[in-house]
Amino acid sequence: MKRIVRSTLETAVNLLFFSIIGTAVLATTYYLTRDTISATVAAAKLKLISQLLPANSYDNDIMGDTLTLPADALLGTDEPSLAHIARRNGDPVAVVLEVVAREGYSGNIQMVLAIRDDGTLSGVRVVNHKETPGLGDYIDIAKSDWIRVFEDKRRGNDADWKVKKDGGQFDSMSGATITPRAVVKAGHLALQYFDAHRPELLPPAQPKGTKP
Repeated sequence: MKRIVRSTLETAVNLLFFSIIGTAVLATTYYLTRDTISATVAAAKLKLISQLLPANSYDNDIMGDTLTLPADALLGTDEPSLAHIARRNGDPVAVVLEVVAREGYSGNIQMVLAIRDDGTLSGVRVVNHKETPGLGDYIDIAKSDWIRVFEDKRRGNDADWKVKKDGGQFDSMSGATITPRAVVKAGHLALQYFDAHRPELLPPAQPKGTKP
């Protein structure tokens, strides 16, 4: 009996020891790589933003000039997201929003979109999706130019914000209407969000020497 107890105790101690070592290794790896990972994510995001807004359209640090937005049904978000503000000579000229289309064929579709200060869309890009390859994945700029259909669109007549199959103005590929329907709806809701929150999304620059 003593032998069994001792063997069990030794096993438990060994498991605890290796758990502590494993946790320490993971923690060390995280602290050593987190800055690199953050920089990589920021670079990828900036690359997407550069597709939405020409570099000469703003002169501020768009990655650092941000607002934290609470979760909102119009954005499709269930946790806080970032809005990136583009400025020229201190004045806001556009905002980049993170949006989730929740009615994709295979799940949520994560997007970013840029809205100019006049309420027109500068562009939309899909960041992540699980749509069917060769069918619904044409929403990805790497697969098709379809996503460019949103450029220069404004909210206008809400009835137009549907795919043509549903009586709207947006094309869709045959046999794959669920995916673009979700993207169009998300873009429309984002424009509604912009209209409702324009003053917060395009705030004037703080005069130097003043506190926000």
